[in-house]
Amino acid sequence: MEQNEKANSSTSNFIATTEEEGTRLDVLLAGRFRELSRSHLQKLIADGVIIVNGKQVKANYKTQANDAIRVTIPEAKPVEILAENIPLDVLYEDKDIIVVNKPRGMVVHPAVGNYQGTLVNALLDHCQDLSGINGEIRPGIVHRLDKDTSGVMVAAKNDHAHLNLAEQIKTRTASRKYLAIVHGNIAEEQGIINAPLGRHAADRKKMTVTFSNSKEAITRFRVIERFTNFTLVECKLQTGRTHQIRVHMQYIGHPVVGDPKYGPEKKQFAIKGQALHSAELSLKHPVTGEDMLFFAPLPSDMTDILNRLQASRRKEL
Repeated sequence: MEQNEKANSSTSNFIATTEEEGTRLDVLLAGRFRELSRSHLQKLIADGVIIVNGKQVKANYKTQANDAIRVTIPEAKPVEILAENIPLDVLYEDKDIIVVNKPRGMVVHPAVGNYQGTLVNALLDHCQDLSGINGEIRPGIVHRLDKDTSGVMVAAKNDHAHLNLAEQIKTRTASRKYLAIVHGNIAEEQGIINAPLGRHAADRKKMTVTFSNSKEAITRFRVIERFTNFTLVECKLQTGRTHQIRVHMQYIGHPVVGDPKYGPEKKQFAIKGQALHSAELSLKHPVTGEDMLFFAPLPSDMTDILNRLQASRRKEL
């Protein structure tokens, strides 16, 4: 890796292998630069900072063996994250932590192209201080929920609380339970899904069960209520991988209702995103050591779905 201080960028040079011949350039690069999304790489290709054999090419360029590829990644420009007066559903707050019920549709922290309207923007307006361990983009954020997953989250107001909570989540001292409405009727009362997760080879924004370049992922589930073609389940994470519950439920043939990435294309209910809710969070207070348990009530969109399913079942009886 060469460092180009004048351009504030990093540059990599490599030769395409025989195995990579015929692969689209953006797909090839997504496999080599796993920290970068495919869309980001496509933009870099379009900007001309990724060249092949000294020439600018398109993202769909079919790589040839022995192609000389040069990738220059500009240094990220500092971004000012602004406080925004966005209402928060605060479940608990003291000088060390704040626990909130995140609504479906809210992004947890700013990212490229989305620096406003996030939970972090709301927290910056609500709190005097937040921990700075995760930098300016993710102040206070110890763990996250997907944009379209609702429910209970904790944020840290100082670095001591942040380190303590992060260790609790890492060691599973802190425990999270989720409620999900999934497709199909699960026969088992409970079960364990032990299937490693990694990035999808063709779509870097998706995860998949794979034994190549993957991490251990374990989800425990318990059936709460059955309907004709759907099941309400409680899921408990034994590991915390990206999209874990969503991918695991798809893997066993019961994708989460409304899931835009892993569910069926045809939507049967008016819900924006997956019917997945972080219902319970247990932890020890990072300063006092007190056992704490927080609940976030099921959001109205999931309640509406359950009401419809229960009404349909009564008609069948």
